Amino acid sequence: MIGWLFKADGYLGPIVYSKVPDGGWGWVVAFAFFTVELFTYGIVKIFGIFLQDLMNNFEESNSRVSWIISICIFFIAFTAPLSTVMSNRFGYQPVVMLGGFLMSLGTITSAFTNSANEMYITIGIVAGLGHCFAFLPTVTILSQYFDKRRCLVIAIASTGESVSIFAFAPAFTALKDKVGWRYCMVVIGVLQASVIVCGALLRPIVIKPKPAEVKASKAPTPKQMETKYMLENELTCTSLSSEDSGVQSLSTSMHNIAEGGEKKYAEKKALVKGTPVKTPVKQAVKEEVPPPQAKAKLLDFSVLKDCGFICYSMFGLFATLGFFAPQIYVIDLSVNRGVDRDKAAYMLSGMAAAEMFGRMSIGCVLNKKPIRKIYILLICMFLLSVVLLVFTFVTEFWGLSTCCVLYGFLLGTVACTHIPMLAEDDVMGIERMTSAVGVYVFIQSFAGLAGPPLGGFLVDLTQDYGSAFYSCAAGMALGTLFLAFVRPAKMGMCCRKKSVQQLESPKVQDGKNSALDKEAPVDFLEEDLPTEACPLKSQKSKE
Repeated sequence: MIGWLFKADGYLGPIVYSKVPDGGWGWVVAFAFFTVELFTYGIVKIFGIFLQDLMNNFEESNSRVSWIISICIFFIAFTAPLSTVMSNRFGYQPVVMLGGFLMSLGTITSAFTNSANEMYITIGIVAGLGHCFAFLPTVTILSQYFDKRRCLVIAIASTGESVSIFAFAPAFTALKDKVGWRYCMVVIGVLQASVIVCGALLRPIVIKPKPAEVKASKAPTPKQMETKYMLENELTCTSLSSEDSGVQSLSTSMHNIAEGGEKKYAEKKALVKGTPVKTPVKQAVKEEVPPPQAKAKLLDFSVLKDCGFICYSMFGLFATLGFFAPQIYVIDLSVNRGVDRDKAAYMLSGMAAAEMFGRMSIGCVLNKKPIRKIYILLICMFLLSVVLLVFTFVTEFWGLSTCCVLYGFLLGTVACTHIPMLAEDDVMGIERMTSAVGVYVFIQSFAGLAGPPLGGFLVDLTQDYGSAFYSCAAGMALGTLFLAFVRPAKMGMCCRKKSVQQLESPKVQDGKNSALDKEAPVDFLEEDLPTEACPLKSQKSKE
């Protein structure tokens, strides 16, 4: 692709650190992520300003036009594994730059469409694919640049989505009224091309710890080795002076031999036979060099074997049911409950302002050291489920406004943490995040496609917009339940691994390792002495 240009110039190629920098070039990556959020999910959330114009121009129903943005949301999540494969194969920079190009192309070409079916392709498929290619690699590489400040930086950078609602929604609405929706689409597409520049700024990070200084010491002389060997024998004999410690010392000595390795046994056998010991220094230094790492898989589906990841994916699947539907139906719900439509428009603005504040607040909270981040996310999910349930029976303006503010705040805390949470050791860890995020978002895609239509079906069935919030609350509650099982499932896997290791370890202790038994020194006993057979005790009994 085009990544070779950066490597040739050396300006935007990989950057090497001895440890995770928690800053440095990471601040440039954070700004790039803010811009990507501005033109991906930010544009998706304000697309509703064009719905009425598209309905009039294409002479289509509300549901038909609404499928344009639903298909876009579906492709953002459904193509996540493809984004992961391409990022692992070609790198983050070319993939994000390709995403910026596809976003710009899809939005600009939508200005020349003449039917909703054509916009299903331009906005739904082409632009949706571009959104996925731009967003996922950016949030993944940003997580690699930060460790202690990761949650805080990602939370602040992700406010671009909320800033878009404040800045772009009124600005593009005014522009649309001046020049029409088609020229407004062209302007948005041109601005989205700035994501190409952001992709070029995503320099790959390479962590290379400083090599420890290896001091090659001279090989000990046979005389020194013999003296050391005699001291070990004296210590073993001294341990027989106590009838309680004699058996323990012998078994411990035997255990230490097993841990010493073949090299130590060979040295001791050589001393017994009287032959000199040759210790090549160069070979010892070579043994400390780690073996070359295996080539990383393009898409590691082994994450599906992790019970903790499966629970976390189910959490994301059900929680997504409540991510988009409330923004779609909150204005109609307010009007249905007796609020003027002019005042109802402020519900969405208050929700966006609270969401921005929630993102920054959760970043500050999770930046504290002695805190289990997944538990904070669990609390926010529980409260979010309660707020969605309260929506169903609140009737007056101030009650609905309070619910909107609380929902926006809690949604901000969850929306900016559920993907970066994959980098935490309680879920997957930073090493496996690249593959895990693709599979995780892919599973989310089905709920993103089904959430708004499910709410609409319940509204048509009951003729009450509050029914849509019942489905959102139920999805959030199920997501909370699965999130509560993530850490216990993770700890359960660890316990099983330890139990397997404990079942395999007795093989060495039972004397089945013939190689160690054959090479054991001749003056060490091969089995523990019983207390009655202790020489010291038998001597006392005779006296």
